[in-house]
Amino acid sequence: MDVLPGELCFKIFHLLDHQSLAAAPQVCRKWNALTCDDELWRKLFQDRWGADATAFYAPEPEGAKPWKDVFVVQDRCDRYGLGVRIIREGNDYYLIYQGEIQSYLGTSCDAKDAQPQGAEAEKRQISDRILFFLGDLETAYADAKRVKT
Repeated sequence: MDVLPGELCFKIFHLLDHQSLAAAPQVCRKWNALTCDDELWRKLFQDRWGADATAFYAPEPEGAKPWKDVFVVQDRCDRYGLGVRIIREGNDYYLIYQGEIQSYLGTSCDAKDAQPQGAEAEKRQISDRILFFLGDLETAYADAKRVKT
């Protein structure tokens, strides 16, 4: 794959859906570098959500945030909604709000790899992180409400 010209690789990438494009960097180092192209992800975003959404979500100022990140956030919003959610990606848990990852909550081990006490301690750590985040959120809400009145 390293011998393919970059222009040909881009033509191939433009034919892929976002899931296949997300896997393409694992093929080789060249594809890893090429799949970070901002224009490629902008086009993929436009193909999926249209020109109006592309204009609305365009990173301001230009280049402030890569289109790949904009795409990932919008995709999360489609899958999980805009509210506060706890999601699992692989073995990792995250707290998200409006598609943006707000906090890493921890990881879960496979049951066969984890010892019972270790798994329980890990669950407690994740629960504690959720509670701390909710406490911070509640404090921020109270402060915002106080400022508004």
